Amino acid sequence: MKVKMKTRSGAAKRFKKTANGFKRKQAFKSHILTKKSAKRIRQLRGLKLVHKSDEAAVRRMCPYI
Repeated sequence: MKVKMKTRSGAAKRFKKTANGFKRKQAFKSHILTKKSAKRIRQLRGLKLVHKSDEAAVRRMCPYI
Protein backbone atom coordinates (compact mmCIF):
# COMPACT_ATOMS: atom_id res chain seq x y z
CA MET A 1 0.00 0.00 0.00
CA LYS A 2 1.39 3.38 -1.00
CA VAL A 3 1.54 6.16 1.57
CA LYS A 4 -0.34 9.33 0.69
CA MET A 5 1.64 12.54 0.38
CA LYS A 6 0.69 15.38 2.70
CA THR A 7 -0.36 18.75 1.30
CA ARG A 8 1.12 21.86 2.89
CA SER A 9 -2.03 23.45 4.27
CA GLY A 10 -0.67 27.00 4.01
CA ALA A 11 0.16 26.53 0.34
CA ALA A 12 -3.21 24.92 -0.36
CA LYS A 13 -4.91 28.09 0.89
CA ARG A 14 -2.71 30.37 -1.22
CA PHE A 15 -2.66 28.70 -4.64
CA LYS A 16 -5.34 27.45 -7.04
CA LYS A 17 -4.69 25.37 -10.15
CA THR A 18 -5.68 26.78 -13.55
CA ALA A 19 -5.19 25.54 -17.10
CA ASN A 20 -2.09 27.77 -17.45
CA GLY A 21 -0.47 27.15 -14.06
CA PHE A 22 -1.19 28.28 -10.51
CA LYS A 23 -2.88 31.56 -9.64
CA ARG A 24 -1.81 33.56 -6.61
CA LYS A 25 -2.62 36.79 -4.83
CA GLN A 26 -0.36 39.84 -5.06
CA ALA A 27 1.94 40.55 -2.12
CA PHE A 28 2.14 43.84 -0.12
CA LYS A 29 -1.61 44.49 0.06
CA SER A 30 -2.56 43.16 3.49
CA HIS A 31 -1.60 45.96 5.91
CA ILE A 32 0.11 49.36 6.23
CA LEU A 33 -1.97 50.65 3.33
CA THR A 34 -2.16 54.29 4.47
CA LYS A 35 1.29 55.17 3.15
CA LYS A 36 0.71 53.42 -0.19
CA SER A 37 -0.77 55.44 -3.03
CA ALA A 38 -4.21 54.65 -4.41
CA LYS A 39 -2.64 53.76 -7.75
CA ARG A 40 -0.28 51.27 -6.10
CA ILE A 41 -3.09 49.64 -4.10
CA ARG A 42 -5.29 49.46 -7.19
CA GLN A 43 -2.56 47.77 -9.22
CA LEU A 44 -2.09 45.14 -6.50
CA ARG A 45 -5.68 43.98 -7.03
CA GLY A 46 -6.45 40.83 -8.94
CA LEU A 47 -4.59 37.58 -9.36
CA LYS A 48 -1.30 36.71 -11.03
CA LEU A 49 0.21 33.44 -12.17
CA VAL A 50 3.06 31.80 -10.29
CA HIS A 51 6.32 32.18 -12.23
CA LYS A 52 7.42 29.14 -14.24
CA SER A 53 10.56 28.71 -12.11
CA ASP A 54 8.43 28.41 -8.95
CA GLU A 55 5.78 26.05 -10.33
CA ALA A 56 7.71 22.91 -9.37
CA ALA A 57 7.91 24.04 -5.75
CA VAL A 58 4.17 24.74 -5.64
CA ARG A 59 3.45 21.36 -7.22
CA ARG A 60 5.58 19.65 -4.55
CA MET A 61 3.76 21.49 -1.74
CA CYS A 62 0.31 20.72 -3.20
CA PRO A 63 0.51 17.33 -4.94
CA TYR A 64 -3.26 16.87 -5.23
CA ILE A 65 -4.37 20.31 -6.42
